[in-house]
Amino acid sequence: MGRPGRNILKENLKNIIEEYTVDFVIANGENAAGGNGITKKVAEELFETGVNFLTMGNHVWDNKDIFTFIDNEERIIRPLNYPPGTPGKGSKIIEIKNNLKIGIINISGRTYMQNLDCPFRTCIEEIEKISSITNIIIVDFHAEATSEKQAMGWYLDGKVSAVIGTHTHVQTADERILPGGTAYITDVGMTGAFNSILGVEVEGVIKKFITQLPARFDVAKGIAQLNSVLIEIEENTGRATSINRINLLK
Repeated sequence: MGRPGRNILKENLKNIIEEYTVDFVIANGENAAGGNGITKKVAEELFETGVNFLTMGNHVWDNKDIFTFIDNEERIIRPLNYPPGTPGKGSKIIEIKNNLKIGIINISGRTYMQNLDCPFRTCIEEIEKISSITNIIIVDFHAEATSEKQAMGWYLDGKVSAVIGTHTHVQTADERILPGGTAYITDVGMTGAFNSILGVEVEGVIKKFITQLPARFDVAKGIAQLNSVLIEIEENTGRATSINRINLLK
């Protein structure tokens, strides 16, 4: 979420990668450029911090610079269930080491969000394609409603390695391995300003709630937090063996 999020990644992510022997880092980048969308420059900045791959969400089109590179950048995807012909792709298969491949799917929920194609049907169709190539599949489910996220986790249990919720900017404490071997968390949280409301300056948000008038939302400054999860996956089965939250506050 904006510069505070990028800075805490720049200062700490490579140390985390080394400490936990991380093979691959996925980040949701839809609020990375000033809190609204992403630019090519900001995407490159995130890759330099140690991020390997970027997913997006409902703010994917907020910065028009995305249209200049999303079709050519192999390390970024947007929600799969946008209409046919939308720029970019909704999934990718990436080789990470020694011919080991992982599939990554970005999908958007519909409850209290845009009325896109059915995320459940769209996602399962894509999983069927990817699973013929690799059984390690990570799903970023970008959704508002807790019930919709939990439903997706159970629906995909045993079919993917992980279902990781994004969008609400508030990390949940329900990380678990579902019975079929799928790692799940309702929301991984936010990497951005700690003393904020979802990464935004507090005063503007409070003013809007009290007055119901338009208010300027500026990315907050100061101390930052890094919300994340570390997932371990068996290479041969694609089943997750652990999911743990790793958080920093600096």
